[in-house]
Amino acid sequence: MLIFKGDKLLVRDVIFEFDDRPKKGKILRSSEDLPPPWREVPAWCEVDEAHVSQGGAEWLDLRAVWQRWGDRAFVYAGTSYQYMNWLRQARFCSNCAAPLVPKEEDRGLLCGECGRTYYAPLHPAIIVAVERDGKLLLAHNSRMPAGRCSVIAGFVEPGESLEQTLAREVMEEVGIEVEDIRYFGSQSWPFPCSLMLGFTARWKDGELHPDGTELDDANWYAPDALPDIPPPLSISRRLIDDFVTRMSQ
Repeated sequence: MLIFKGDKLLVRDVIFEFDDRPKKGKILRSSEDLPPPWREVPAWCEVDEAHVSQGGAEWLDLRAVWQRWGDRAFVYAGTSYQYMNWLRQARFCSNCAAPLVPKEEDRGLLCGECGRTYYAPLHPAIIVAVERDGKLLLAHNSRMPAGRCSVIAGFVEPGESLEQTLAREVMEEVGIEVEDIRYFGSQSWPFPCSLMLGFTARWKDGELHPDGTELDDANWYAPDALPDIPPPLSISRRLIDDFVTRMSQ
């Protein structure tokens, strides 16, 4: 049983999954109280903010869980978190405002009044490593720690293909055109419900001009002269590590 309080997971020493939900305190919601399809994901419950952990346990956000236990635990806990977080928010039908109830057939929510069915949202976003003459484009986002740089990323908008999103985001954020777009891989990103779709691309035309809103700096970096970059396991780091590996061969 994964035990959440807000956006944090209860852990104790090397344990992040418990045998049962807490015996004390208020349970806000739990997968155990839902129809069978909802119990196919890792079991979870959410406790209220007044819940006090016992015996040296602590509350960690998903990024900290990821850093301590790795990718498998991150995906495991992140899957349950995304359903739990959705159930927190999707309580009423957006069409008629009637309450939504969990379906028996699948992990959807049904409106008993108008019959609409809702499913957990997923927000696709591209992330791309752009290369030019053996160097990698890295930029500093204003929300990142000072000095840390990463590759370009952005959300897909209605009507766009992934390739169109990539070209638009790169142009909007740093003012260059790209070509030779190739799929790299993907990663679930439960903050709160994104799917990161990774690509590589090559510079085609233009000079770097950070947009000054999201990005305040951007530059081309050689594989042996990288700035501070994201920690291991993230797809951004995997893209950067892939570039470094290829350039060293």
